Amino acid sequence: MLENCKTAQERWGGVSEIIDKWLKNRQQLLVLYCNLSEIVDQHSSDDIGQALRGLCQVMVDYVSAGHFEVYDQLVQEGRAFNDKDALTEAKALFESVDTTTETVLDFNDKYQEIDDLESLPGDLSQLGETLASRFEAEDRAIEVLHLAHKDHVA
Repeated sequence: MLENCKTAQERWGGVSEIIDKWLKNRQQLLVLYCNLSEIVDQHSSDDIGQALRGLCQVMVDYVSAGHFEVYDQLVQEGRAFNDKDALTEAKALFESVDTTTETVLDFNDKYQEIDDLESLPGDLSQLGETLASRFEAEDRAIEVLHLAHKDHVA
């Protein structure tokens, strides 16, 4: 879709739209995470299943969009502007993100069946730390690969 754009504004403005949509999905993920944490803290087992499934669905969609859409667009932008330093930093950032993906997917796999929720509070805490680390690396990648070039697009 973005490859057919004629101007830099069309091309990289489209990346901004992709990032904006993705960050809105992140916000939804955080809301669902906080809601589930509150339900777990209140020991409201009747509501856990639905909240857990909702979180896992949005979380997997968010991770997938990052890996299969957003990161690629960011790297393409860095290459288009021949920003070798940003690409080098981004490589390390994406390696950091990759390490969090396994934790996210393990959480999702573990809680596909909600018959054993004994370790959920600890797993949820670890997931929160993992997501915070991931978001920090993703934000930095956006900064060095996309926001650094916004003056060249206008």
